[in-house]
Amino acid sequence: MLEFKFDVQTLIEGEGLDEDAISAHISQHFEGDCLLVVGDEELIKLHFHTNRPWEVLEYCASLGEMYDIVVENMQRQSEAF
Repeated sequence: MLEFKFDVQTLIEGEGLDEDAISAHISQHFEGDCLLVVGDEELIKLHFHTNRPWEVLEYCASLGEMYDIVVENMQRQSEAF
């Protein structure tokens, strides 16, 4: 059993994006692991494992336009093997 079963990945396009601030906000406000936030002021790639992906996506949507959104249930994937 995985502690955090959803893998969330998305690109966020906007203005004045700050990867350190986004990473800190997610770490402080959402339970999860394997956080990766990389990019620049106009484009951020986010990767995060959580049990509440909709909360993370709602936050990301508040930062700019999201695209290439992927939410995978890693628990189901591991059970398939």
